[in-house]
Amino acid sequence: MEPVSAFPLATVVISAFILFIMIVLANTARIVPQKTVFIIERLGKYYATLEAGFHILIPFVDKVAYRHSMKEMVMDVPPQVCITKDNISVEVDGILYIQIVDPSKASYGVTNYEFATTQLAQTTMRSEIGKIELDRTFEEREKINMEIVAAVDKASLPWGIKVTRHEIKNITPPESIKGAMEKQMRAEREKRALIAESEGDKQAKINRADGDKQQAIALSEGEKMKRINEAEGRGQEIERIAMGTAKGIREIANAISEKGGSDAVNLRIAEQYLQEFGKLAKTNNTMIIPSDLGDVAGMVAAIGKVLTTTTHAQTARELVTAAAQPVNAQFPPQQRPPQQRPS
Repeated sequence: MEPVSAFPLATVVISAFILFIMIVLANTARIVPQKTVFIIERLGKYYATLEAGFHILIPFVDKVAYRHSMKEMVMDVPPQVCITKDNISVEVDGILYIQIVDPSKASYGVTNYEFATTQLAQTTMRSEIGKIELDRTFEEREKINMEIVAAVDKASLPWGIKVTRHEIKNITPPESIKGAMEKQMRAEREKRALIAESEGDKQAKINRADGDKQQAIALSEGEKMKRINEAEGRGQEIERIAMGTAKGIREIANAISEKGGSDAVNLRIAEQYLQEFGKLAKTNNTMIIPSDLGDVAGMVAAIGKVLTTTTHAQTARELVTAAAQPVNAQFPPQQRPPQQRPS
């Protein structure tokens, strides 16, 4: 027989030794990523928690039992049927946000913390939905979320889990209830539309009434000012006419008092008498003829005598008034006492 070569046996031994060294190095040197922790067991018992960085372990003695991420995790809460306070079945699902705060408790406090927190969130959700009516479930989502977070966070504290928040995704009522709710919402919208329309009509009527009121007040104020102005104008007109008439009469009286004034008055009276007498035949079928047509001079003399008597009486009254006044009395320009004429 030929002797067995030792070269292949040496190669196998060297290869096995190299493999052993590599396994030992792999179990000895460990690099932990950021936001990740390793739970180390030594001889089957919890030994340490390794955070991010490079670590050296004892081969075949220390073992990485659990790996946990310290990031905030999002878990989907499966849909479930809940019964409201008014006995309406609704399907509710949500999203749960959790974070590991104690890796050792998360490893040894519960078998599966994700499943445990999800189930706890579902049971708490059923309990909270059962406390309120269907209509309020849509309004009090925030309150329901807060109650679920408080309950799950308290129960998961021994597991090293922190529940940050919970959000309800959908609340789905049955189709029959959904149709009734749509009808109710439609009726409510129509009601609000009618109320808004009536309020607008009311405000429009109020605005129109205020406008008519202000217009009437403005018209009345304008009419008032117009009448006041017209009255003032008529008063000034009457006053000026009276002043003009008084001035004319005063001038006539002064003219009569002068020399030859009476003769001029008699002449004027005779002219007007003849003119008016000549108009009688033109305006009336019936004529009243004086008894003495030829005595025009006598009639004029009689009228002149009446005027002279009236003038003398007026002069006497003015003299009496002037005598009754103080000596230094001031007379208005249009009411000066008549001059004393020689008797």
